[in-house]
Amino acid sequence: MKQAAARRQTTFLVVASLPDSLLGFRAPLIAALQAEGLQLHVAAPGLPPGHALRLQLERRGLVVHNIPLQRTGSNPLADLRSLLSLLLLMWRVRPHWVLGYTVKPVIYGSLAAWLAGVSHRFALITGLGYAFQDEQRQGRLQGLVQSLYALALGRVHKVFFQNPDDEALFRRRGILRSEVPSCVVNGSGVDIAAFDVARLPPGPPHFLLIARLLGGKGVREYAQAARRIREHHPEVRFSMVGWIDTNPDAIARHELDTWVTDGTLSYLGRLSDVRPAIVASSVYVLPSYGEGTPRTVLEAMAMGRPIITTDAPGCRETVVDGDNGFLVPVRSVDALERAMRSFIEDPALMSRMGRRARRLAEEKYDVRKVNAVMLREMGIA
Repeated sequence: MKQAAARRQTTFLVVASLPDSLLGFRAPLIAALQAEGLQLHVAAPGLPPGHALRLQLERRGLVVHNIPLQRTGSNPLADLRSLLSLLLLMWRVRPHWVLGYTVKPVIYGSLAAWLAGVSHRFALITGLGYAFQDEQRQGRLQGLVQSLYALALGRVHKVFFQNPDDEALFRRRGILRSEVPSCVVNGSGVDIAAFDVARLPPGPPHFLLIARLLGGKGVREYAQAARRIREHHPEVRFSMVGWIDTNPDAIARHELDTWVTDGTLSYLGRLSDVRPAIVASSVYVLPSYGEGTPRTVLEAMAMGRPIITTDAPGCRETVVDGDNGFLVPVRSVDALERAMRSFIEDPALMSRMGRRARRLAEEKYDVRKVNAVMLREMGIA
């Protein structure tokens, strides 16, 4: 009885940089933690009192904290302010557990948790981001990020990775020291009940990309391949869902406008629910330069869509080449076009590979299985 009461009084703090991700990506994990009797606190920027998303989170029983944190940029004064704000928050809340995900929450959330004496400190690496994508252009920034990562990760009790390539990179470069435990999980998982199988639409292939509109997501390669194919197959459709980000790698508005105006693709904007877009599509495409594990790919797989993605960290784990889709080299428009043409020339591939994609989602990426591993590794379940 005393043990159960103690568990109910235990607080767990999740630190995020993008508030929408708390429901879009972490809602099942948060619910699993709540089911264990933990009191959940979440901290993210852009959540002032009365904000619609904050109200949604509070209705789920979460204690919400609005923090000053810039998701992008490297202003040292702004980052120091973020660290101090998180430290003050942890002194006030006194959480027993802290989990940060994405770059700045991992770095400054982990450091603040260490300074505040939080007894259970964890980090989740959901991808490497812009600073790791172009080593020649981003040498100084990459060096700074790696140094800060090493400083912060040396002060956590375990680091979660979403693919083995990122884990190996952090170990190889000394960002994660040998004495700090780590664990690879199968991405954020997908709710296979909410993202149920949908019948393929009739007619020619309809390709879909869902992503922040960044160069590193392969958006330009997707548009180039689409333009080439539509020159000979105007009946084939291409759609894109997403938004122009503040990231330095973001595509320009005029690029997007050109693709839409010349008929290369249809732009559906930013959707709170991507399922209708997936239902309307027949093949999902993500030519990313690297991910943690791409959530949109898992959602499309769960809904029975074949996948075209890159042979890159995080992406390659989702596809058995030739079975539930195709893997193509990073930045190769030619290979991407060939993979797309495979579905035009042999439409039966869409249903066969789509069935295989759903089965893989059930076996490997069911969010309940992913979260069970995380709770066990954190010593909670």
